[in-house]
Amino acid sequence: VQLQASGGGLVQAGGSLKLSCAISGRTTGSTAVAWFRQAPGGDREFVAAIRWASRTTSYSDSAKGRFTISRNYAENAVELQMTSLRPEDTAVYYCAAGSPILSALGDVRLYHYWGQGTQVTVSS
Repeated sequence: VQLQASGGGLVQAGGSLKLSCAISGRTTGSTAVAWFRQAPGGDREFVAAIRWASRTTSYSDSAKGRFTISRNYAENAVELQMTSLRPEDTAVYYCAAGSPILSALGDVRLYHYWGQGTQVTVSS
């Protein structure tokens, strides 16, 4: 599985951005695609995930109510629509693919395929 992330940029607090993760290669019914982020000096943290086949989703507490993860069937991609952005959302965002069980969609250790990061900067 190959992943290509895009869509990052600079936005003011309260604004919106949409990230896209184009996916190529073989996926299965258990494949999940997730977004993680990493701020300078911080650990890579879970943001949101979606099961490729069932479209079951999972969100971090920080993302709930502000971010939406979805599949784009036409472009074979997973998108992350981010609204009400805050300065603390500033990070490099990575998309990843793996086959975690439903209860572990947020476990970074279970994702084995990673795209390059895309920078999201939210100014105050």
